[in-house]
Amino acid sequence: MKKTLLGLLALSMMSATALAADIKPAVIYDLGGKFDKSFNESAFNGAEKFKAETGIAYREFEIANDAQREQALRRFAGDGNSPIVMAGFSWAAALEKVAAEYPDTKFAVIDMVVDKPNVKSVVFKEQEGSYLVGILAGLASKSKTVSFVGGMDIPLIHKFACGYIGGAKSTGADVKVLEAYTGTTPEAWNDPVKGGEIAKSQFDQGSDVVYHAAGGTGVGVLQAAADAGKLGIGVDSNQNAMQPGKILTSMIKRVDVAVYDSFMSVKNDTFKAGISNLGLKEDGVGYAVDDNNKALITPEMQAAVDKAKADIIAGTLQVHDYMTDETCAY
Repeated sequence: MKKTLLGLLALSMMSATALAADIKPAVIYDLGGKFDKSFNESAFNGAEKFKAETGIAYREFEIANDAQREQALRRFAGDGNSPIVMAGFSWAAALEKVAAEYPDTKFAVIDMVVDKPNVKSVVFKEQEGSYLVGILAGLASKSKTVSFVGGMDIPLIHKFACGYIGGAKSTGADVKVLEAYTGTTPEAWNDPVKGGEIAKSQFDQGSDVVYHAAGGTGVGVLQAAADAGKLGIGVDSNQNAMQPGKILTSMIKRVDVAVYDSFMSVKNDTFKAGISNLGLKEDGVGYAVDDNNKALITPEMQAAVDKAKADIIAGTLQVHDYMTDETCAY
């Protein structure tokens, strides 16, 4: 009996080892680089968490231009990597081709929907998290003028802006929101100098709180705010520590969770293709309060944002979704 149990245990351990050996996860970052302090870095953190918990290594690649997307995907798929997670909406065209060529490989794409039987598409309700930080901005502003700096001028980033505008204007009819973008090409994600210049221009127009959704460009926005004695708002990752005491909050978008869950689902054989749409209710978005910014959040601000969050989750407050209606009427 003892030998039988030991044999079964050994077989179980061998099977688990074999299963783990079959998991060959990979993550491919978008333009802007792995350590952009924002979107890509959040993806990296999710992969690192998976590695720390499971002991399973992952492959990674930072593309330098759009031409590398299809090449990188096909190389990883050809090497047997699965799942392959892509961070960013610009992966859609390459993924459409490669997913069809490798039907047994599991893929996950963040911020875009690709309708294939082996693809998990993870999108977020960025407008909900942006609405909350908009409330904080509107209440923190002394000038009653706040602003937004987007990276690439695309509907996805207008989704952030529209939610922010709604939240800010909910704090008072007299609140004004300035809005600008750094460009129309992928280079818009990695131009901190231009981001800083746009922010300074907005400060000259009266803004005293600026929210960015601009990837690496946002580093310049936050630096400009700190230098000018204004308040910045970070995005995607918790960026509060980048300028302690000068960043009002950060709109958290759980790209790290999307990567971690995608890896883990293949490890646990629970991977499901289709669309996951993550908002406040699913803890997919939120805002950050820590030792770097808690002194900036007054009880009034906390109460207002708590109520809005509860109302959004309950469905009694609907935040405008720019992707379904581009009027953004607030």
